[in-house]
Amino acid sequence: MKFFVDTADTADIKALASSGLLDGVTTNPSLIAKSGRKILDVVAEICALVPGPVSAEVAATDYDGMMREAAVLRKIAANVCVKLPLTPDGLRACKTLTGDGVMTNVTLCFSAAQALLAAKAGATFVSPFVGRLDDLGQDGMELIADIVQIYDNYPALTTEVLVASVRHPIHVVQAAKLGAHVATLPPNVLRMLYSHPLTDKGLAAFLKDWAATGQTIA
Repeated sequence: MKFFVDTADTADIKALASSGLLDGVTTNPSLIAKSGRKILDVVAEICALVPGPVSAEVAATDYDGMMREAAVLRKIAANVCVKLPLTPDGLRACKTLTGDGVMTNVTLCFSAAQALLAAKAGATFVSPFVGRLDDLGQDGMELIADIVQIYDNYPALTTEVLVASVRHPIHVVQAAKLGAHVATLPPNVLRMLYSHPLTDKGLAAFLKDWAATGQTIA
């Protein structure tokens, strides 16, 4: 499974990228607004930090507007992935951009039928939002299972399932077990993946025993 980080905080991205854990980055208008910076500056900086796909979302809702904004975003760097809403105009823009060799991420997916349409439009990634479904009392992982099964039925479909709205490590493990290709995680959730009290306890015991030997490794 590939790990993307879902943030526009370049300091967080730089720190995580140095660990070798990142395969890409996703942003959205809300995250850009939270950064307080201009979208073109933020995306350019992120693209320089991470060689993998960097999703930058259009703000327009009509096809022509999406295409105008996509033309600006795709010029930032070769690893920009244009993020589009799962609407009729968004799918049309996806089809056009994909045909022109541009990476695309169709976002705000909440049903398997929508995911099938995104794949038919040639999306590089489709982003089902599991956490938001869980918030409504539905099981977001059932949606992931359905999408993975449908895509597996048709090898000609090359769209990757990018699990979004991830709230905790259990989402990540469940998505990996189901065969999702990518999970995009908030920085704090990504860091939770390697945190375990027994790891901390074991390391403390090892260090204590080692200190008692008086040895050094040199």
